[in-house]
Amino acid sequence: MDRLEQQIKFIIEIDKLKNIIRRNYLADGSRREDDADHSWHLALMCAILAEYANEKIDILRTMTMLLVHDLVEIDAGDTYAYDTTGADLSKRERELAAADRIFNLLPEDQAAYLRGLWDEFEENETPEAKFASALDRLQPFLLNSASDGKSWKEHGVTFSQVLKRNRETPEGSKVLGDYQYKLLKQEGEK
Repeated sequence: MDRLEQQIKFIIEIDKLKNIIRRNYLADGSRREDDADHSWHLALMCAILAEYANEKIDILRTMTMLLVHDLVEIDAGDTYAYDTTGADLSKRERELAAADRIFNLLPEDQAAYLRGLWDEFEENETPEAKFASALDRLQPFLLNSASDGKSWKEHGVTFSQVLKRNRETPEGSKVLGDYQYKLLKQEGEK
């Protein structure tokens, strides 16, 4: 298979991301968000909010990381952030197997680059990964806040669970973490 055919095969395969329905609703509460909605939203948030990263980041690298970070869910499925049983030990194994399959559809150089970004996101050690992780926590929080906590209410998510889930946001952006905490306190007072 030539390079272009491999790239097209990958592009067609990742269209499946649109079928992975998340538990969060869109801001207007009209429907649930899918993984493609989520990834696009995060990439655009990165372009707009990069100035609030704790350290200078490579914006294009971080946007690309955000666009690929959930591709493994095509095979592994989405695990709700507040699901205590779904985040079992096999989640990591399922995601690693999915990463091996999906990224290796690409030509070797692109497979290595995108898989490297996925691994970097998972390890959460670089400024780019920390900022990407902060956005990945902030975005569903903002959607829940905008939809009057629709997903949280449906799943019986408590204030303390939301607080715990989002305690790491400041590691990537103190400014966004402080903003999120301010909104969280307002949510808790409702």
